[in-house]
Amino acid sequence: MPSPFILDRSSVTQVMAWVLAALLPGVAAYVWLFGPAILVTLALATVTALAAEAAMLKARGYPARPFLTDLSAIVTAWLLALSLPALAPWWLIVTGTLFAIVVAKHLYGGLGQNIFNPAMVGYAVLIVSFPVQMTQWSGPLALTETSLTLAQSATVIFGGDAPKATLDAVTMATPLDALRTGLLQQLTVDEIMTQPIFGQFGGAGFEWLAAAFLLGGLLLWALRIISWQVPLAFLAGIWLAAGFLHFFDAGRFGAPWFHLFAPSVMLGAFFIATDPVSGATTPRGKLIFGFGAGLLTIIIRTWGGYPDGVAFAILLMNLSVPLIDQHTQPRVYGTSGRGKEPPA
Repeated sequence: MPSPFILDRSSVTQVMAWVLAALLPGVAAYVWLFGPAILVTLALATVTALAAEAAMLKARGYPARPFLTDLSAIVTAWLLALSLPALAPWWLIVTGTLFAIVVAKHLYGGLGQNIFNPAMVGYAVLIVSFPVQMTQWSGPLALTETSLTLAQSATVIFGGDAPKATLDAVTMATPLDALRTGLLQQLTVDEIMTQPIFGQFGGAGFEWLAAAFLLGGLLLWALRIISWQVPLAFLAGIWLAAGFLHFFDAGRFGAPWFHLFAPSVMLGAFFIATDPVSGATTPRGKLIFGFGAGLLTIIIRTWGGYPDGVAFAILLMNLSVPLIDQHTQPRVYGTSGRGKEPPA
């Protein structure tokens, strides 16, 4: 079951509808800043997710209509699509979505039974298996020499002919990629940040996309669809870990605000780490889960093999949930300890 954490008795469909609505500011910002290609990616991922959901429900002998209309498969599709390059080839989008729905969700028992966040499982499979295709990110329209229309974007995604010069003009490395590459070239952070792709706080355009996801996340919190513990702890883990490294050596480690204003951080904090099934369930457990995910994100970004670490950090914390929940159970009222009867 995809995020976010459910706090009331609202139906799954109502909650998922609010999640999709909260993602709309990010989608709108994506189109405004990077072009309409993301709309094609979202549509393809949605169709694939619904087809996979229907096929697996039929294979397992469940009625399709109640599960297809609860919007959970669409939420998974959108979270994965927003984590992928907008101009990713169609087969990459389909492969990741199928793996998320079929393997990460239904092979673990379906809705509410998955131990890992399905969207992040799909992302992890793709980044490990197809690292080259996962680096063709659309550049901000303010920096690129040209832009693709919706039809041209669809042509590129579905394997149509597109001049290499055009693709080179509209795609570029992400700010996290650029920072990592520059550090490997023995440049300082200040020297790297002079590149046009970097903005005031994060990447040019990317920081506004992060702000849009933050806006959607705050909407979910205001509606009490997600609790505050996981997002706050996640962002605190990012800030403190990155801040410590930056204070230790500002020439080798990016500033904490640079890491916070990466879109993947805001998307992960409010829409992915808040998964009610694969995340911690106790109040203290949520704080530990979120902080651990933030800390691991910076560790992976700094010393790992990939420029971003949000997906792997959340998946690693998913593995720790049983232990976290076991040791953070609140004291049961009327007992002498966690779940223990009072002494006679």
